[in-house]
Amino acid sequence: MQEEEHNPRIAMGKATKILRRSIHTFLQHYQHFTSVVALIAFPFSVSVLISQAIVPSTSSLFPTIHNRLQSLFDAAGFPPSSQFFTIFTQKLSQTISSSILSLPFTLTFLLITKASIIQALNFHKNPSFSSVLSLYPSILITHLCNSLLILSANATVFSLLFIAFNFLEGFGFSGSPKTLLFLSASGAVLYSIVLANALIICNMALVLSGTEKSGGYLTILKACLVIRGRTSTALFLALPVSLGLAAIEALFQYRVVRAYHFEGKLGSSMVLEGVFIAYLYSVLVVLDTVVSFMFFKSCKTSSWVEYSDEESGGYTNLKTALKEVS
Repeated sequence: MQEEEHNPRIAMGKATKILRRSIHTFLQHYQHFTSVVALIAFPFSVSVLISQAIVPSTSSLFPTIHNRLQSLFDAAGFPPSSQFFTIFTQKLSQTISSSILSLPFTLTFLLITKASIIQALNFHKNPSFSSVLSLYPSILITHLCNSLLILSANATVFSLLFIAFNFLEGFGFSGSPKTLLFLSASGAVLYSIVLANALIICNMALVLSGTEKSGGYLTILKACLVIRGRTSTALFLALPVSLGLAAIEALFQYRVVRAYHFEGKLGSSMVLEGVFIAYLYSVLVVLDTVVSFMFFKSCKTSSWVEYSDEESGGYTNLKTALKEVS
């Protein structure tokens, strides 16, 4: 396991095998997954694509969040002349605004989609709607805990950057353009690494919630144990799906949003093209869940958590263990 972590070739090779197995599994359950894409994942995809389109121009939420973040970064001592923080503040404001607008669809359609896929892969048969709904509470709780984890990851990176910039300011290096460029680039790399690892843990926690029908912060702890030593493989797995989702979002902006602003009206061909792009986005959302499940299975690890509360001692005892499956 340590060899995998320090050898990119091994990690990439295992990631490639998991991707192939995931695509093969997707094709095996093609009828079920395409019905999930069309009926459940599609509304979520439409909400994400449309929210990203309307946030910069029509939503009053974006300037409010942008101004608050800008004031927060200025109060923290981040250099206002840094182009990195200007772009970062704008993109973060757009992401937060879009997430808020699509939140109802995320908490319903997206989580039900993931529950349906996990249930189908876990029991190797098409699940009933009642069995899918039985997984929903645990997945919902884990998703809310995942949101707190993402917020904590962002806060941690911002705190480290705050310390770094104030440390340089104390030694008189804050005015140097080269120093600002180096620290901004380092901050971008650090933020990307921390956020990527946090998202990987969140995806694994959702799979664990669906397979074990348990949710909460303990599921996140078990997810950290499951991917321990396999972070490189998880990053290689997340990269193609993330790039695919970003490419489809850019395609929607170029083919639909740009055409709408250019013509000033919404034509039938534009609507059909938007529907097709949203369907492609839904397919990748489903495939991302399949990849996460197959990665979980490939870890060949069983984990359990024993949670006991002793009233006499007044403390909580948490026991965790990992057992390699040959």
